[in-house]
Amino acid sequence: MIERSYDAVVVGGGAAGTAAAVALADAGSSVAIVDREPLLGGILMQCIHNGFGLTEFREELTGPEYAEIYAEMVGAREIEQYLDTTVLRIEPGAAPEVPMGSPAGGFSGSAGTLEGGPDGSGGLPEHRVVAINPREGALSFRCAVVILATGSRERARGAVRIPGTRPAGVYTAGLAQRLLNMDGFVPGERAVVIGSGDIGLIMARRMSWIGASVPAVIEIQEYPSGLTRNISQCLHDFDIPLYLSHIVVQIHGRDRVTGVDVAPVDGGIPRPERAFHISCDTVLLSVGLIPETELAANAGVELDRQTGGARVDSRLMTRIPGIFSAGNVLHVHDLVDYVTEEARRAGEGAAAYLGGERPGPQLPTVAGTNVRYVSPSSFDINRPTRLYLRPLIVDNKVPVTVTIDGRQVYRKVERHVQPSEMIQIDGKRIDVSGLDPGPDSTVEVSVG
Repeated sequence: MIERSYDAVVVGGGAAGTAAAVALADAGSSVAIVDREPLLGGILMQCIHNGFGLTEFREELTGPEYAEIYAEMVGAREIEQYLDTTVLRIEPGAAPEVPMGSPAGGFSGSAGTLEGGPDGSGGLPEHRVVAINPREGALSFRCAVVILATGSRERARGAVRIPGTRPAGVYTAGLAQRLLNMDGFVPGERAVVIGSGDIGLIMARRMSWIGASVPAVIEIQEYPSGLTRNISQCLHDFDIPLYLSHIVVQIHGRDRVTGVDVAPVDGGIPRPERAFHISCDTVLLSVGLIPETELAANAGVELDRQTGGARVDSRLMTRIPGIFSAGNVLHVHDLVDYVTEEARRAGEGAAAYLGGERPGPQLPTVAGTNVRYVSPSSFDINRPTRLYLRPLIVDNKVPVTVTIDGRQVYRKVERHVQPSEMIQIDGKRIDVSGLDPGPDSTVEVSVG
């Protein structure tokens, strides 16, 4: 087994991984990126549509264009790239878990008192990342920091339990996107999309571009699951019907899909007696994403039941000292620009950790009224902590508030909120002056 040593190893070379690696390298850390694909960029490489980069670069880019910018940034720095390389496991170094989410918790030590380095000097635990590739065989990376940037995967048919046969022609929307945009394979001629997630909406438009017909997008909820702009640009502009509060109750076909039965949902209950049939030769599933957390879970990282990703502190570090998480593996984002911003903060936090700096006391974040989750899992009252949250309602002109110990420390009226669009709160706008939190204090975020 080949042994290599770095200050930090970033697992994943997509938008999150490249941004975190650049931030670490800019702070003077030695960094390696490990990715199973032959090129950097991750899922961006198959997203040939535009709409990326409006926040990060103030211009509209396609996915490959966005990825190319960060690939060039990585190439311009002394960042080692291990592509076509699969990480098998992460072996955490021996160290106690960090208490998270209590004023007495946080990290021991003070700024400038600890020395970084992959040999674990100065009290930093040494982690081991085991990987394999066809050129060098087995590899073992020793490091003080691991950043998990492994992204997410799609829910498949089994996750939504659609009855029927198992014919050819049933794809997840992301797989169909890769087949069409990267491999030049046309999935079908007449496609029904199940779920109104962004990938499904984009593929409805993409299928229309190549001359295929899309007779319907079926959504079980009363509101779309994708961004408002994608509803407009991908469905309305191409006259593709969206059936809200409907469900596919049967997939037909023996060797190939021949059609689906669709029924309305009334009060959360499907009404099969009112079902209608839509003929098609292809079904595209866009029913949600799941953080790719197998490596994290096997390493002993604590996961959050709501997000599916890791529980992290204000610096995006897990309870295992030196292991950080960012991007879709932490919680599923709606915009790649947010992924980049979050991963850059993870890289900066990891560089600070290597340099001996530790966050102050941490307060747990709590999802309040009409909020599904808040990330990160804890808040540093001494340093601005940016918060991301998912609302549970669809409404206009809705106040978003943050409360600590009964005191409202933030309020902003959002023009429009819906579950498919994340809300972010700039930590600099949260007023914590004069607070004296106790052992039971929390940071509660509410919508409405």
